[in-house]
Amino acid sequence: MRRYVPVFVVLLLLAATLFIMGGAPRPDAPPAPSVRVGTVAPDFTLRTYDGDTVTLSHLRGKVVLINFWATWCPPCRAEKPALEKLYQRFSNRDDFEILAVNVEEDAQRALDVYLERNPHSFPIPIDAQARVQELYRVYRFPETFILDRNGIVVDHVIGGRDWTDAQVIAYISRLLGE
Repeated sequence: MRRYVPVFVVLLLLAATLFIMGGAPRPDAPPAPSVRVGTVAPDFTLRTYDGDTVTLSHLRGKVVLINFWATWCPPCRAEKPALEKLYQRFSNRDDFEILAVNVEEDAQRALDVYLERNPHSFPIPIDAQARVQELYRVYRFPETFILDRNGIVVDHVIGGRDWTDAQVIAYISRLLGE
């Protein structure tokens, strides 16, 4: 019986190691979000669909809604008309901006087709190399960050939303000090 004790101890240690490793994060799991409510949104510069350049830090003093999306994403397409209405609702103000960051590799061609049927008036920065998408740890679409005038993330929305909802309008109005 004593000669089985070392084998039993080795098996017990092996089982304990496997148990502990089972609780470890998987290497293919997305990393924890680096952009959280209450933190300063990471700065970025991107070229827009219209050929302009937008730098987030240059928008300080404005309430900014950053919406990550793609034309192949049905919920993204579904919420774009409401985003346009929200943008138009506050178009008389110079302290509100929407950045609809497109994350497609072939964004220019995809947007040419999409925007022909779905015109917009807000800027569409293109993140074809997914640098900003990775910086913000965006893995689901659409995903939206709302920033206050100081560039602090005050809301984080995963999935589509009705941006014309009265509560959303009231929330944006409060951020703008209306």
